[in-house]
Amino acid sequence: MDMKRMRMAPLLIALLCISPIAAEQSLDTRIQDLRQEILHLNRELFMLEEDLLFPANTQVAVFLSMDVGEFFALDSVELKLNDRVVTRYLYTPREVDALLRGGVQQLYLGNLRSGSHELVAVFTGKGPHDRDYRRATSLNFEKGIGAQFVELKISDRVSRQQPEFLVREWD
Repeated sequence: MDMKRMRMAPLLIALLCISPIAAEQSLDTRIQDLRQEILHLNRELFMLEEDLLFPANTQVAVFLSMDVGEFFALDSVELKLNDRVVTRYLYTPREVDALLRGGVQQLYLGNLRSGSHELVAVFTGKGPHDRDYRRATSLNFEKGIGAQFVELKISDRVSRQQPEFLVREWD
């Protein structure tokens, strides 16, 4: 019996040494799995929250894009819906650069009832010859059933050497 115990002792010692390492790895694996599940649940909750807060049948989204930018350096945008300011945004040089390279910014996401609405966007920045520039553009639109998407676009009108501020509905 003693000889059998002596032969088993190294095996028991090895198992006792390996066991905490295996338990630690198992715990790390379980923690990583839980983190992944939490991230997945968080993503699902965010999407559910957006669906509840902004149902597709009342949703209105306004996007901003820029084309070229030789005649206008954007500083800020103020957005009004039905004479109520819904957003004001002050741009950093890095954000303007991203827009000039083809980026599109979601300026506003909200709910509107069906019917007639007016959207007014006021752009502030530096115009031609480095002068302060403040320009507004507006859109009267009919909100129907379903999501409504509007694009504000700043582009250069080379023929007049002036910036042009366009607003259009996406289909």
